[in-house]
Parts: sequence; structure tokens; C-alpha cells
Amino acid sequence: MNNLAKKYDTDVMYGPFQNRDELIMSHLPLVKYLVGRVSSKLPSHLDQQDLMSVAVIGLITAAERFDPSRGIQFKTFAEKRVMGSIMDELRAQDWLPRTLREKYKRLEQEFAILEQKLGRNPSSEEVAAAMGMDLEKYFQLMEEVHSLSFMSLEDFHEDEEGGSFGFLNFLADNTTENPQNQMIAKQLLHSLGEAIESLPEKERIVITLYYYEELNLKEIGEVLGLTESRISQLHSQAVIRLKVKMRNQAA
Repeated sequence: MNNLAKKYDTDVMYGPFQNRDELIMSHLPLVKYLVGRVSSKLPSHLDQQDLMSVAVIGLITAAERFDPSRGIQFKTFAEKRVMGSIMDELRAQDWLPRTLREKYKRLEQEFAILEQKLGRNPSSEEVAAAMGMDLEKYFQLMEEVHSLSFMSLEDFHEDEEGGSFGFLNFLADNTTENPQNQMIAKQLLHSLGEAIESLPEKERIVITLYYYEELNLKEIGEVLGLTESRISQLHSQAVIRLKVKMRNQAA
């Protein structure tokens, strides 16, 4: 866990709050932490202040809708809505070129076809061949889709209120607000755990260090003795595999 996350966990109050304004002010560090976590995985040209603005709006909305009688912590309730606001803003900005989105969809399709055909994880060489490109161009594409692969982890499931929850919600130990969604979340978490265990070893390590240990790409590279660029490629490839596996299990 990084220093900002530790500071949030240390400083935030978990007891009852007297009013909406106290809820908002006491959880601004959460907003800063979430925006920072997302921004670190996105292109540098994206304006972090824009994300902060929509994230704060998400926090305000959460404070207005929060009902303590439902038996959940406000942090849990707010984090989901703040992340939802951030992801909605990124989707609205449409910051990735259409051609890159199309290539990402093609990657998902080829991974799915090959995994079903081979009965195992397809290799980079096999996917590259299916895409009609050499390994160098394939790995370059994996670096290009890194930001999109991060966002795709938020698309596992949509709840009854239209909000999505995915990999990052599970890592934050967020529970959902009604019994049906709690059951779905448990099932998804179990399936996700199995999918991660089935990844190739290096990709499994990258996912574990990146999301559970919150190491950045450079730090993971130092652990594995690989370049930051190679870690980016492994991360993108792992996320595509996870999406394919999760969809196959849900089918």
C-alpha cells in the first residue's frame, strides 16, 4: 500500500458523522487517493484536475444518498461511486483513438478464439500470428493498450443502479449494498481468483504486484529483472486474458 493510501487509512474517521459536510470533508483524502491511483495508469496529457472535479461530485452525491441504516461504512459506499464517476468521465472524453479500440477488441477476440481452440493460454507468438503481425509490433500494441486494459477491469458487472463494479472494487474489499449484488460479487471474486491462478506465471506475478501490492511498473520490473516496457506488455496481456476468462465463465 502506498503512502497516500496509508495516510488515508490513518486519518479517516469511521465513526458516525453529524452531517453531510463532515462526510464530504473527512473523505476528500479518499478522492485524492483514487484519482492518483487512476491517473498513474493513464496518459500524461489527461487533466488530473478534471478527474478530481468529477470525483468530488461523486463524493458529494454519495454523501447525499448515504443511508447509515443499511449497515455499511460510508467509505465503502463512497468509493464505488467516486470510481464510477471517474470512469464515466474517462469514457465520455473518448481519449483513445477508435483504431486502437478496434485493435483492442480484435485482441480480445483472438485470445478467446485461441484459448477455446487450444484449451490453454495462447502464447504471444500465437496471438501475434493470428493478428497478422510480428512479435515486435504485437508487443508495441500491448504497450499502447495498457491504459485501456486498466479501464476494462471496471467492466465485469453492472449493479441494479446501473453502476459497474470490477476488479478494483474487489481489491478494495468493497461490499455491495444489497444481498443479490453481494452474492454476485462473491461469485465474481471466486471466478476472478481462479482466472488469476490460471495465468502464465509472470503475468500472474505482475497482476499480484500491481494490484495487491500496489507496486508501479518500474518497481515490478526491478523485482522481476525486466524493463518497465516489458512489464507494461505483460500487464496488458494478463488483463485481456482475465476478461476473456471471466466472460467464458459467465457464458
